[in-house]
Amino acid sequence: MTNLPDTKIVNLVADIGGTNIRLAITDKNNTLSEIETYQCKNFPLLSDVIRQYLTEKELLTSSINACLAIACPVDTDAIAMTNLPWKFSQKELKAELKLNSLTLINDYTAIAMAIPALSDNQKIKIGQGEAAKNLPIAVCGPGTGLGVANLVNINDQWHCLGGEGGHIDFAPVDELDIKIFQELQKTKQRISYEQLLSGYGIEQIYAALLVINNVQVDPQSAKLTAKDISTNALNNTCVTCKQALSQFCKILGSFAGNLVLTTGSIGGVYIAGGIVPRFVEYVRNSEFRDRFEAKGRMSHLNKNTPTYIITESQPGLLGAAAYLNQIT
Repeated sequence: MTNLPDTKIVNLVADIGGTNIRLAITDKNNTLSEIETYQCKNFPLLSDVIRQYLTEKELLTSSINACLAIACPVDTDAIAMTNLPWKFSQKELKAELKLNSLTLINDYTAIAMAIPALSDNQKIKIGQGEAAKNLPIAVCGPGTGLGVANLVNINDQWHCLGGEGGHIDFAPVDELDIKIFQELQKTKQRISYEQLLSGYGIEQIYAALLVINNVQVDPQSAKLTAKDISTNALNNTCVTCKQALSQFCKILGSFAGNLVLTTGSIGGVYIAGGIVPRFVEYVRNSEFRDRFEAKGRMSHLNKNTPTYIITESQPGLLGAAAYLNQIT
């Protein structure tokens, strides 16, 4: 597409999940504006919601460079979302919307790419550790699942290395870990870290503890949601809920510490996702950092590696903006 001299050039970014799609405009400083959120179920096609946004913002005649962060694989032209019926061709989407450029990235790539752009007001440090600039970084995010990604800096540009790190085998560390592992083995053929470090994981830890501690509860209390469990733990109204959240923090610390050893991410490990930012102080006062550092002969590496909780409300949009600005 050829840009006319008087055509307005706009950088459009999107964060597309299974429930919501967020769209925004970004500038060269990764500053987001005109942020709008739409419910995906209200649109039969992705192109429909993007076109509505461009119409609302009076941008249909602009030259659009778009970067879309989307919750599915993006390595082929044909895209099929995991949790939505949306299917489309990248080439056809670009042509249909008359975009100047179109780049699709995985949603967790976007979250990882946001990290170097975070200010001190968009993250909270947990524990000690200081890192020099541009060293490798890891990010993990307990949420619906357990996302994992890594960042490396090459020639002053950040590159994301994705993967399925949340699905590696869970390794029990203390006696309670072992008991929870044994309880889960009764119903699971294989237990990954995602089975414990997710919303569903918190629920599984809680259910296992009810059996381990021989706690008799009514059927409704036995099926508490992750939000219920964390709320009860924070309010100190349920001993088992508090124990479940404490063990969750320990296991998260072990897993995050393992990322330092396996990926050399001494530039820091960042915790993303929708769960942990809800109880930052609880994590700070838990054994998260103790387990993060407890790596035997390699403990010195982890003690010097900082850990952070991402508190930025739109890391996907911010990361898409950083990615787009890096390639344009």
